[in-house]
Amino acid sequence: MRKQSLKKAAALAISVMCMAGVFTGCGNNNSNTSSGDNANTDAKLTGSITAAGSSALKPLVDDAADLFNEKHPDVNITIDAGGSGEGLKQVAEGTVNIGNSDVEAAEKLDASKASQLVDHKVCVVTMAPIVNKDVTAGGVKNLTKQQLTDIYTGKITNWKDLGGSDEAIVVIGREAASGTRGAFEELLEVKNKCAYAQELDSTGAVLAKVAATPGAIGYVSLDVVDKTVAALKLDGVDATEDNIKAGKYTLSRPFVMATKGSVSSQSELVQTWFNFVKSDAGKKVIKGVGLILPE
Repeated sequence: MRKQSLKKAAALAISVMCMAGVFTGCGNNNSNTSSGDNANTDAKLTGSITAAGSSALKPLVDDAADLFNEKHPDVNITIDAGGSGEGLKQVAEGTVNIGNSDVEAAEKLDASKASQLVDHKVCVVTMAPIVNKDVTAGGVKNLTKQQLTDIYTGKITNWKDLGGSDEAIVVIGREAASGTRGAFEELLEVKNKCAYAQELDSTGAVLAKVAATPGAIGYVSLDVVDKTVAALKLDGVDATEDNIKAGKYTLSRPFVMATKGSVSSQSELVQTWFNFVKSDAGKKVIKGVGLILPE
């Protein structure tokens, strides 16, 4: 039975390329099986698994939890989408088992806390710059990485300067605790330099705000981009599976599930969860939410 505790409303997004089911630091107890659980799949598991972190990654974790509960209905899984930084903080404090994050612990926590955590790399998160549809209608369908940087640092403030309509650019971003924001700002090398008009607390909120605001630009994970907004090319490259795998599309970062200590030191429930996520069944979940598996 799965419980969801949502600090932040999130109907969300991210484009993710999963990394071969490899979990860094996942000890020898985690033998990979196609069924995705420990060898004794008939054993009845009970208890609770708690996870907190990135709202952008919540759709993937939600679907994985639903499938896990089909096999283990007496396990309660609580998923909180309070942001990557908050999830990592809670793992370090011991209040949750797993921190879902699109940045590594060392980027969000001080050294003493980060050193206690193990980042298990699960996927590569791919971000897409999205705009209100009036922007592409006005002629802007591609940005260079430098132009995107200049927009977010306030150097370019009107779409006409990029060949579009005479319309002010409304810069939308995530709140400071967001791992998506941290990854985006690091990739563009604009940390603490962005001139946001609004800072929102979930991927879903960014998507909705950009869709409703003329001249707006924001960033979300690729898999949640829908027909309400338009995704821009970056340096003339579409964010397609082939381009992401080839390294031609550059707005991407690893997604991690962090634990306090190695997976082998966790409870049987948590070890079973990690075995499931890296199994064939877990990979099927990743495909099912429209995310990208590695070659």
